[in-house]
Amino acid sequence: MSRPLRALFLVIAVVAVAFPFAWVVLISFKSRVDLNDPSSLSFTPTSANWSEVLHGGVLEAALRSVEVGLATVSVSLVAGTLGAYAISRFKAGGGPARFGILLAQLMPPAVLVVPLFILFFNWNLRDTIWAVIAAHLTFVLPVVTWFMIGFFDAVPRELEEQAMIDGYGRFGAFRRVVLPQVLPGLGAAAIFGFVLSWNDLFYALILAGGNAETLPVAISSYNTFRGVELGAMSAAILVSVVPVLIASFFVQKRLVRGISGGGLKY
Repeated sequence: MSRPLRALFLVIAVVAVAFPFAWVVLISFKSRVDLNDPSSLSFTPTSANWSEVLHGGVLEAALRSVEVGLATVSVSLVAGTLGAYAISRFKAGGGPARFGILLAQLMPPAVLVVPLFILFFNWNLRDTIWAVIAAHLTFVLPVVTWFMIGFFDAVPRELEEQAMIDGYGRFGAFRRVVLPQVLPGLGAAAIFGFVLSWNDLFYALILAGGNAETLPVAISSYNTFRGVELGAMSAAILVSVVPVLIASFFVQKRLVRGISGGGLKY
């Protein structure tokens, strides 16, 4: 493909990706009257939608989403990394273990939500972030484990054997030799897992749709019986999207290195 065609293709791709974001930004500054014609570019900007969002509990919901995401990713990284290392190095569980991890990723959330709801209701954990964290672990932990199996498989066993000859035990070789080799994979898995948790609506809506609502649930609340409050919802969507975009911008090199390092080779 010639350079002009590549440039044209990139321009079209950028416009296709950026247009929805630009449209949402415009909608977030439109009044209710101007929203009668959402496609119109002639309007008087207003901050009413942003004021409603920033003072309406969306920031508190966003903070809860951050707490849920960080807790979910932290547990998933510890458990998933150790599990992936055992599967990669010691073939723990054999083929069924790898197949089971893949099956857990393919399982529809509706299969687990009823048992989880009953369990948390009996334990008085419904409408708490702990219920959401536990539910998110059901799909974030398998993803992190699946990522890390590929990265551990890519680390030569000879490095560990040499470290153990030099006096390190198994855990010492794992911590000092293997983990530094898979740091890009850990970063990629953490980012991917956090985004999965950050975007979840299904579990959060059913298990914690009240006092412990997360950001996706708060955004969905603008779909009322009177109709969709499009301006406020657009502002809330930007609150949800912008932090992820900023984080992705700063970690994109590590994310690309991690994904290309073997985490998705299966």
